[in-house]
Amino acid sequence: MPTVIRSELGAAPITLPNLLSTLRLALAPVLLVLAWTGRPTAFLAVLVVALASDACDGFLARRLRQATALGTRLDSWGDLAIYTLVPLCAWWLWPDLLRREAPVVAAAVAAYALPIAIGALRYGRLTSYHTWGAKLSAVLLGTSALLLFAGGPALPFRIATCVLVLAELEEIAITATLPVWRANVPTWWHARRLRRELEAAG
Repeated sequence: MPTVIRSELGAAPITLPNLLSTLRLALAPVLLVLAWTGRPTAFLAVLVVALASDACDGFLARRLRQATALGTRLDSWGDLAIYTLVPLCAWWLWPDLLRREAPVVAAAVAAYALPIAIGALRYGRLTSYHTWGAKLSAVLLGTSALLLFAGGPALPFRIATCVLVLAELEEIAITATLPVWRANVPTWWHARRLRRELEAAG
């Protein structure tokens, strides 16, 4: 079943998971400045911190029982800020690399942006499914992008992009399945079960 999200009412907004998501939001303009000023080493170091915060905030929210609606929104906005800015920053720092991998990068950007746009049109807000596929693709894509930016091979990034495309197609399927907005829907199967429950309830 989807993770239960507590309302902000009566829930402390200052929690470790929320602080990590807020940190990711705060690091977004730092990455932008470092890329604009041509500091690739510092950029990669800050990006590692941002990606680590993304890996930890949701896990800690579940482990510490601190999952809230506020935390869900902070996590989604933090993800949006980082993953929207990284391609632009990479273009400033490694233009030749991005030209070489242009089709793969374009596929990754489109795969990430399309479910957000569809979800916004359907629900009027950011989707926050945090699917298992999205979590896997975030780890693979973040790790492989760091490797690529550091001069490593491109194959892991290409494979990670394929995983991302599949994960985002699942998110589109979830949006098409759920009649109302819901956070933390692990898979399309969970979305189908949730829809049946909603239909049975009314």
